[in-house]
Amino acid sequence: MWESLFKKYINILFFLFLTIFKGNSQKPFFRSDKDQLWLSMDLHIHSVFSDGNVWPTIRVEEARREGLDLIAITEHLEYQPHEEDIPNPDRNRSFFVATESINKGEKLKVINGSEITREMPPGHINAVFVKDANLLLHEDSLSGIKEANKQNAFVFWNHPNWDEQRIDGIARLDQFHEYLIKNKLLHGIEVVNESTFSEEALQLALENNLTILGTSDIHGIIDWEHQIPNGGHRPMTLLNVENESEKSVKLALFEGKTVVWFKDLLIGKEENLKALIKSNLVFGHLKYIKEKLIVEVELTNKSMNSFKLEYLGDYSFHQRASVFSIPANNKIILKIKTITKKKEISLPFRILNTVIAPKKTLIYNFIIK
Repeated sequence: MWESLFKKYINILFFLFLTIFKGNSQKPFFRSDKDQLWLSMDLHIHSVFSDGNVWPTIRVEEARREGLDLIAITEHLEYQPHEEDIPNPDRNRSFFVATESINKGEKLKVINGSEITREMPPGHINAVFVKDANLLLHEDSLSGIKEANKQNAFVFWNHPNWDEQRIDGIARLDQFHEYLIKNKLLHGIEVVNESTFSEEALQLALENNLTILGTSDIHGIIDWEHQIPNGGHRPMTLLNVENESEKSVKLALFEGKTVVWFKDLLIGKEENLKALIKSNLVFGHLKYIKEKLIVEVELTNKSMNSFKLEYLGDYSFHQRASVFSIPANNKIILKIKTITKKKEISLPFRILNTVIAPKKTLIYNFIIK
C-alpha cells in the first residue's frame, strides 16, 4: 500500500512540475541558430489594474503556457475604470504582482511598462523598461513622454490606425509625432495591434526609422481572443538579440531588429525577415537519383508558421507547381529538372506571406549545393 501511495505522490509531483514549467519545455515559435537568437514578446497587455479583465498573474500564466519569452505589463496611466473596486495609487503595482509569480530560472521575463493615454495627438503611447511608472503621470502627455525617455525607456506609438481616433483607419503623423521623432523621443510604432494590420503604419516606420512592432493589446482572455488551444497565436514581436539580457533586448529594440508575427503573416524590414527565413527555411543537399537529370532536395520548415512560396527561377518542378505551401514544422521534397547535372543551383522564391513594405513581399534566393 505504501509503495502505491508513494508512486501516486511522485506522479502528482511530476505533473505539477510539468505544469509549472510547461513554458520552459515548449518548442520555440521560430528557430534560432548559432549566429542569432530570436525572442518572442508581447509589449502591450492589460490587467484589472487598468481596463483589463484578469489579475496580472493570469497574464503571466497565459504567456508561460503559450511559450513567450517576454511580456510587458502596460496599464493605462490616466484611465482607471476599476479604481472604485481596485484602487491603484501605485502605477507599478501590476508589474510587481506579475513578477512575484515568475518562477526562479524560467525563461519568461516580465518588464515594467505604462500606457500614456490621450486623445489624438499623440494618442496612446507605450513606454517599456520604465523604472517608476508613477513619474510618467503628468498633466500633459509630452512631459510624461520626456520622463519615460529620462528613464531610458523604449517608447512607441500604439494603434496609430485605431478607428476611435482615426475615423478612416489611416495612420498618419501629426506635428506632435513629428516633434517626437525629430527629438528621438519616439522609437517604435505598432503596425499590428490586436486584430488589425496597418500598411500606413508600416510605411511610417520605414520612412522614419521606427521599430516595427506587433502586440496583442489584450484585455480579455488570450485563449478566447486568439484561439490558442486550436493552434492560434497572439500577435507578437520577434526580436533578434545577441543574448537574453535586458541590455541586449533593449539594444535590439532600439536598433529595430524586429519581425511581427500576425496570424500566418510575417512583417518587417527586409534584412530582418531574411535573417529569420535563413534560420527557418532550410534546404538539404542536392541529390541526383541514378542517371536521371532530376535533382531531389529536401526543404524543412523549422518554424511554427506555414510558408507560402512562389518559385521565380528558370527551372521547373517535376511533381508540383511553382506556387506551393510548406506547413509548420514539416518537410517536403522538391524534384527539380535541371537539364544537366549541377553541383550548385540557385532557387529564388517570393515568400508570399511576408510583407517588407506596403504591397511588397520578400524575395529570397536560396543557394543549394
